[in-house]
Amino acid sequence: MDESKELERRLSDMLTEGDMEASGDAEERERQLIPPKYEVRIQTERDPIVEETLKFRTMARELDNRYDRYLDRAAKQKAEAETDDQSQ
Repeated sequence: MDESKELERRLSDMLTEGDMEASGDAEERERQLIPPKYEVRIQTERDPIVEETLKFRTMARELDNRYDRYLDRAAKQKAEAETDDQSQ
C-alpha cells in the first residue's frame, strides 16, 4: 500500500509542478486546477447509434445481428416516450 500511495503522490507532484500555460487571469488558472463537479448531458430526439446502424444496414448485410437487441430496446423506449407524450 505504501508503494501505491508514494506513486500517487509522485504523480500528483508531477502534474501540479511547473508553470501552467500562460494565462493572464489568476481566476482562469484557478479554474483550470479545479476538476469539474458536473457532467453535461444533452437529450437528443434521435439516437445516433440507431441512425448509424440503420444506414449501415442499407449498405451491407450484418453477419451476426449484434445490434438487434439495442434497436429493439430503442424502439420500445421511443414507443413508451410517445405514449407518455400523448397521455399528457
